[in-house]
Amino acid sequence: MKASDAAKRERVAVAVTGGDPARAPALLRRYGCGGCHTIPGVPGADGQAAAPLAGLAARVYVGGVAPNTAENLIRWIVAPQSLSPGTAMPATGISESEARDVAAYLYAN
Repeated sequence: MKASDAAKRERVAVAVTGGDPARAPALLRRYGCGGCHTIPGVPGADGQAAAPLAGLAARVYVGGVAPNTAENLIRWIVAPQSLSPGTAMPATGISESEARDVAAYLYAN
């Protein structure tokens, strides 16, 4: 992949989420996301209990239940039970602002 493609993906991700992807790896570690998910670019994020998060921008659904939009992804990260009451994805206590950073990172990577 060319650097210009990665830069374009990051610009688009920032525009649609309002987040800063550079802050996300620390947040993903702090909230323990890698315990369940494999997350590209996050050392130790090699969980096998949930779907890998690579290529999230290309997916049709968030959590298998909601159309893949930035607002749905942010909502899923903050309060997954609001979109899927029976989901195993826990509410971690992440703030909406932090979730925007995580969403930007996931869409950019």
